Amino acid sequence: MASEEKKSHNEDENNSSDPQELIREYGQAVVKNKNEQLYILSITGEIEGHEVLSSSTKSTKYEHVLPQLAKIEHDETIDGVLILLNTVGGDVEAGLAIAEMIASLSKPTVSLVLGGSHSIGVPVAVSADYSYVVPTGTMVIHPVRTSGTVLGVKQSFDYMKQIQERIVSFVVSNCSIKKNRMEELMMNTSMLTRDIGTILVGKEIVKEGIIDDVGGIQDAVAKLKEMIKENH
Repeated sequence: MASEEKKSHNEDENNSSDPQELIREYGQAVVKNKNEQLYILSITGEIEGHEVLSSSTKSTKYEHVLPQLAKIEHDETIDGVLILLNTVGGDVEAGLAIAEMIASLSKPTVSLVLGGSHSIGVPVAVSADYSYVVPTGTMVIHPVRTSGTVLGVKQSFDYMKQIQERIVSFVVSNCSIKKNRMEELMMNTSMLTRDIGTILVGKEIVKEGIIDDVGGIQDAVAKLKEMIKENH
């Protein structure tokens, strides 16, 4: 019986490491050639927090991403990580957890903003060692917002301010934008008709010092390979 259970466990492990299964279930992949092995991590849709989103919503689950990042750090065969982003944002705690994990990896990391990396997707985008945005890629930068019941007391607003400070602090410590400029973009009232914040596109994001450079997948992969070579 024990041998059958062990065999079943080994089969499960083999299935979970299947390349097609990894892409289908988690949107992740491992690519390798004779010189290096890269891990492709995609952050897409809405970053899911402690509450499960509806089945019709595309989401990235932090309970999937965090163990994978821990595995990447431990796996000596992985030389670098490419993070592909196309996210509307999502849960603040989950987004910051992912960003902090990426920032603390010892392996070289490069992020590439494709369609967009909005809201809490901004800290995730800047958490890599080097970041790119495609020419049409966008970012929406806005203040923290919440849903559900909110007590109309000072403590509630102090708590939201504290959360916002955590986000701003992480962003400015991982890119070139200054704190006062980041807060100006967040509190902009002249751009969005029904909201507060700023929409930035491609070169504008680089000009503000949030993302390092404008480029595509070729640039991102080339930069990652260059960093891996320097790291060795």
